[in-house]
Amino acid sequence: MVEPKVDCHVHVFDPERFPYSADTFYRPSGPEIGTASQLAHLLDAHNIRHALLVGPNSGYGLDNGCMLDALSRSAGRYRGIAIVRNDAGMGELQDLKSLGVIGIAFNVALLGVDFYRDIGPLLGRLRELEMWAQVQVEGDQLVDLKPVLIESGVRLLFDHCGRPFPNAGLGQPGFVELLALAETGRACVKLSSLVKLSDMTFPHSDAWPFVRALLDAYTPRALVWASDWPFLRSPERIDYGPLLALMERLVSDANARRAIFWETPMRLFGFNASST
Repeated sequence: MVEPKVDCHVHVFDPERFPYSADTFYRPSGPEIGTASQLAHLLDAHNIRHALLVGPNSGYGLDNGCMLDALSRSAGRYRGIAIVRNDAGMGELQDLKSLGVIGIAFNVALLGVDFYRDIGPLLGRLRELEMWAQVQVEGDQLVDLKPVLIESGVRLLFDHCGRPFPNAGLGQPGFVELLALAETGRACVKLSSLVKLSDMTFPHSDAWPFVRALLDAYTPRALVWASDWPFLRSPERIDYGPLLALMERLVSDANARRAIFWETPMRLFGFNASST
């Protein structure tokens, strides 16, 4: 029997129905395009019952329309992470939450720490609404950003293992700070996109020590799996099946795998098992 799973980081791109922003810095094309229909077929093929749709900076920027359309048509299969201005008010956030959005993305790895210096009030509003701050950092960016995240009291969801630099080792300051956040009880990490923290081709064995350190610090109760489909700007070919097989290899215990693939995301992100 194939165990049910949740994919906690995918994007949807449908430039025919939802044209890209005129000023976008990157326009996904060809195999990078993944419509809601294509996503549903992919998930069905791999027994992925639910997915967390993440608003991309590429293509759409602050326009969440494509993602929200997919949410509205999913009959509860999806939840969303939106992108908003740093000064987004309570009303806008409440409206997004009513549409199935559970958090807001902060792409520090792309925009830099300085871009997010003023997010304290926004993080406070997310805390009041019991929404997530989804944070993508790389290297040691978390060292500088951590004080505002801690002070806010918001729930934290970190993308792609925190994106440590592969040659800097487990002791690099940013990754040490990420491991320490496990003690807060309000942080969660996505075991995903190992290509982003590897200098090696698949299966990215230089990234495995980071995964194991996260397993020890967070335990499966605060870790989730994600594919990062449809694999924008990838330096090499990526296929969905091998990503699943790799995670099964890295997490050898069946109970731990079930928690990461299913139980933890179902509990943390508000998916309804009756809608599967």
